[in-house]
Amino acid sequence: MVHEMMVGLTVTDDDLYQQYRAAMAPLLAAHGGGFRYDFTVAKVLKSASDHPINRVFAIWFGSREQKDAFFAHPEYQVVKARFFQRSVAGTTIFGAYDR
Repeated sequence: MVHEMMVGLTVTDDDLYQQYRAAMAPLLAAHGGGFRYDFTVAKVLKSASDHPINRVFAIWFGSREQKDAFFAHPEYQVVKARFFQRSVAGTTIFGAYDR
């Protein structure tokens, strides 16, 4: 069963964030995942987050186990530290569900 997550971010460095996406994409595909939707956000009308949100996306995996394996993978941790942590100031998981 496909597992999907809706995520909102505060991206503070678009160029570095694009490098993150490029570096993590092959590993994401290898773990049976991908992006279903991806938006930049110009205006947020209501938010329960303690940070502004300027990027929203849906990320999917073939299963929850594949999602867990992806985020725990040592190669992903290196990419995350090198690019994601330096380009994103806040993360909000809107929801996760199986389809």
